[in-house]
Amino acid sequence: MGRHRKQSPATVRRSSVLALTGLVPAGFMAVGAASDLDTGEIAAIQQFNEGELNPFTAKPAEDPADQVHAVAKQGHKSPPVVKTVALPENREKSTLPAQSGVPGVAIAAYQNAEEILHTENPTCNMGWSMLAGIGRVESTHAFGGKADAEGNALSPVYGPVLDGSLYGNNVIYDSDGGELDGLGGYDRAIGPMQFLPETWKRYAADGNNDGIADPQNLYDAALTAGKYLCSGGLNMRDLGQQTRAILRYNNSMAYVANVMAWANSYNTGIAPKPAELPKI
Repeated sequence: MGRHRKQSPATVRRSSVLALTGLVPAGFMAVGAASDLDTGEIAAIQQFNEGELNPFTAKPAEDPADQVHAVAKQGHKSPPVVKTVALPENREKSTLPAQSGVPGVAIAAYQNAEEILHTENPTCNMGWSMLAGIGRVESTHAFGGKADAEGNALSPVYGPVLDGSLYGNNVIYDSDGGELDGLGGYDRAIGPMQFLPETWKRYAADGNNDGIADPQNLYDAALTAGKYLCSGGLNMRDLGQQTRAILRYNNSMAYVANVMAWANSYNTGIAPKPAELPKI
């Protein structure tokens, strides 16, 4: 979440350590659709956003992979305009089917980011499942895929106000004049991949090739997350470097264990049980 938490040493249970080594704990269960959230998950997510995300407005492809390739083939221009686009209310949710427990519009965004990064930064070896692991932990893939056909959140996704009132979070004063997070005085994380405004401005990427880097857009957010994780020449095929990259998001080994466990589950089709994931 953009490194805004105060972190204390976390104790990672043995089952979580297995996730860090790329192994699947024997107690994993089959992955369900990400849109099928239980009450506990919804309550945890709503601590930083009571609304829904915006959907992707372009005509959806028959298959998420088709949409991924169509976006990637358009080319990639830089630098994009960094802003949050004002969109009409009551837009329809994307109907792309879920795959591997990930909403269709989200998996299309992650796979699109993987394809672009393989061209722009092939030594990073970023896989879509790693981005999906981040997206699962940060916003449950925009609250179970509550985004339009173009990947725009149906309602803006915001983290808690970082004014020191919430235990465990740092105080971070306003860095964007409220331009991206709609808030003056203090900052808060923005979008389905939960970037701080200052970090977003530094790494902002245009994942859907519309000339804009919007943190509330899944395509832009996924590609920006990939750039952030890959920065500094890190290689995601190396476990140590992969761990370093994830720690940039949240300086907690419990967080790393959760992200890796979910990333592994999207590769294997098996999800971790809640009791096997350390509390972040």
